Amino acid sequence: MEERSLRVVGTDKTFFNKLTNTLTKLLIPTQIGINGMRISMKRNALIKAYEVSEENEDTNKKYEDSYTAYLEALDKYVLDTIYKKVKNETASKVESLALSQYYGIVQLKQTEYVEYKYRKQKYLLELDKETVMNSGKQKMIEKYQNFYLEKQDSLYKGILKNYSVKLADNTDVYDSSKEYIYVKIFDTLEDYIKNILPLKINDPKLEKVAKEYEKYERFSVGKLDTRDNIEKNMILLGISRNLFTHSLPLVVASQCYMKLLKDARCLVQDTKIAAKREKAYTMLLNLIEDYNIKLLATKVYWDNAKEREQFKRFHEKYKEIEKLKEIDFIEYVKQKEILFIKEDIKKIQNEKTDYSRLVKYYKRKLVDYGVMKEIRDFKTINSKYIKRKLSSVEV
Repeated sequence: MEERSLRVVGTDKTFFNKLTNTLTKLLIPTQIGINGMRISMKRNALIKAYEVSEENEDTNKKYEDSYTAYLEALDKYVLDTIYKKVKNETASKVESLALSQYYGIVQLKQTEYVEYKYRKQKYLLELDKETVMNSGKQKMIEKYQNFYLEKQDSLYKGILKNYSVKLADNTDVYDSSKEYIYVKIFDTLEDYIKNILPLKINDPKLEKVAKEYEKYERFSVGKLDTRDNIEKNMILLGISRNLFTHSLPLVVASQCYMKLLKDARCLVQDTKIAAKREKAYTMLLNLIEDYNIKLLATKVYWDNAKEREQFKRFHEKYKEIEKLKEIDFIEYVKQKEILFIKEDIKKIQNEKTDYSRLVKYYKRKLVDYGVMKEIRDFKTINSKYIKRKLSSVEV
């Protein structure tokens, strides 16, 4: 009887589980409809409040309250609908991925609350933006997009500012122990430039950025190698100097450039294939120019007076060489390359990383340009001369 009783209980339990699962599957469409209506109502209220939010403090508070209610409705949709669909194995791949991303963000709450706060809002807005864009309601799309772009701008700035606080310690020196933060900065910049910038790229105020964006587009598809990734991140940093000047201040941007310079130098000296090394070298020269001209040339306050004077001398030489551009372009390219090589040799002399092979490569370039000459040292063994080493001195 005990055995039979256990079998009956087991059968009943299975039956009720099946019944519950069936009812849940039947109710999911209803929940989607209810949640969809709730979100639509909150979204409409938000857009109305947003359009009049600049008038006075009362309307601004109403906008903030509407925004909070809207986010809560979206959050409820994820937990009530997507979660249950995934649990009952009725979710699409997109919905399963969305839930995975949601919990990835929620995990930040205990350790990185500020980042969690911004990223959760960003995620929920992205989730509903797709619904709005697919609705086909053009007026709503236009109104929502104005709100969406402004809000996403502020969220991305908040995320980048949070990273900047972690890096900014009154020094512009690259800190290898914080490598993961540099990676997060580049990933966030790319996320913005891939998903937000295209929606506003036709704004006349972004004319300069649009040119840089065209360069970025070359790296937005296909498999990228190490050189491509460094070059792509260089473009992202250049764009950030226009879009995120305050969220990613000069002291932090300087550290990011130093991280890229380190990566580029190592790539040049570690690459064995001559053709690939030459491409990496060209990219390094462009990076040196970007760092010095787009960043250091805009620097107003210098902690180190000696460094400031060194840069002033470099910049004066750079400006003199720029005059050759229209007169003799080949000579201009040559002189600029020589200037950058000499400057970088000075910069890497006191670095912890061993750049001896890069310095040797640099000096070979200077010898080829006639700026340095080779000195061959020999030693005598049994009246025979054997080459001992090759060194270079500036002419």
